[in-house]
Parts: sequence; structure tokens; C-alpha cells
Amino acid sequence: MSVGRFKAVLFDLVGTLVKTLDGPKIYERILKVYGVNVSIDDIAKADAENMEEFDVEEMVKLMQDFWVKWNLRLLEKIGVQDNRDFLARTLDKVWWEYAKPEVYSDVSETLAQLKSGGIKIGIVTNGFENDYKQILRKLGWTDYFDVVVGIDACRKAKPESEIFLFAVNKLHLHPEETIFIGDSVNSDYEGAEKAGLRPLLINREGKTLADVKTITSLTEVLLFV
Repeated sequence: MSVGRFKAVLFDLVGTLVKTLDGPKIYERILKVYGVNVSIDDIAKADAENMEEFDVEEMVKLMQDFWVKWNLRLLEKIGVQDNRDFLARTLDKVWWEYAKPEVYSDVSETLAQLKSGGIKIGIVTNGFENDYKQILRKLGWTDYFDVVVGIDACRKAKPESEIFLFAVNKLHLHPEETIFIGDSVNSDYEGAEKAGLRPLLINREGKTLADVKTITSLTEVLLFV
């Protein structure tokens, strides 16, 4: 590994390090357990409508209750009338038991090589502590990263600069010494760039993107450190 000017690599979590079942499939599996049988097409349509209404500021304001409200909206859209509040809270509570989180194939070796080269590693996620801790525990990553920052830590969310800088400061580093890798142009790439970090977009599908520095595998970050 070459010696470069970067001392840390921070990552987005879901979509970058970790993949899960698609949201509609998770909803279908959980609802079926509680006797609610709805077509996955109807769930996908409602989920897409929720995404169109997504407001990151509302997420920061409501914190974990955001997902209960999100679930209530979805249940209403798919026509669930009975036990709606109970189901909304249950969906939030058991979500990660049904989501099947697993790491992408390029993750383990990349993280191991970064650590062995003395590079700090961490996560900056628009998730809440209750959620990301469940993922980390399931993957055996409870104490693996040098820093993990979610919305709870500073009541800010990507692409706001504060959440990136909060993580950098926890590592006692400067933004220009830090690489950030994520899968969203707006939240991850542009947010990290605005905060002064070196952004890279993980683009495993090889899509053509203008004015964005992309990598098709996480292992490529080893060329930068």
C-alpha cells in the first residue's frame, strides 16, 4: 500500500458496505407474519410514493419516530385499516430481523487492508443509532470501526456538512485528510465534497456519470491511500 496524504476512509453504510433485501420485500415478509397479505406490487407502489414525499429535515426532527410515521403512511396507502399503529411500530422494531443485511463482496478485504495499513475507517450514515447498531451486531462489526456516526450524534443528516465534520473531528483529523465513499451523488458525494472531504462514488453497475469521480469496486480506494 502506498503512503498518501489520506489518513482515514469513511463510508456510507447501506448501499455502500451493506446490501439488504429490497424494502417492499421486507414489508411483505413482516406483514405476512402478522396476517396481512398484500401484493408486493402494491407495497412497492406505496413505498415509491413515500420516497417522493421524503423530507430529510422531517427525519432529523422526528428521529426514530420518523420510521413509524413512514410505516403509517405506507400502511394507509396499501389499505391496511386494522391495528395500523401496532403494525407501524412493529415494522420498525423487527425490520432488521427480516432485512437480511450482508456485506458486498469487495468489502471485507478492502477494510482489512486499510486497517493493516494504519488507515482509520469509519461510517457516516443517515441511519439512527438503534438501526445501525443492529446491523453492525449482525455482521460482527460492533467494535470494528474507529468511528460510527448517525443522525443521532449531531442531529444533522447528509448532505449537511456537519455530520461529515463530526466524524472527522472524532478522528482528530482534517477533512482534506479524509476520503468519503458512498452511493448517492447528492447525499454522499456532493455532501462530502462540500464538507472538504475527498469524495468517491461507489458505482458497481458502471453507470456513466458526469463530473463525479467513481470507483466500480471498493478495492480501488487502496490506490488513494
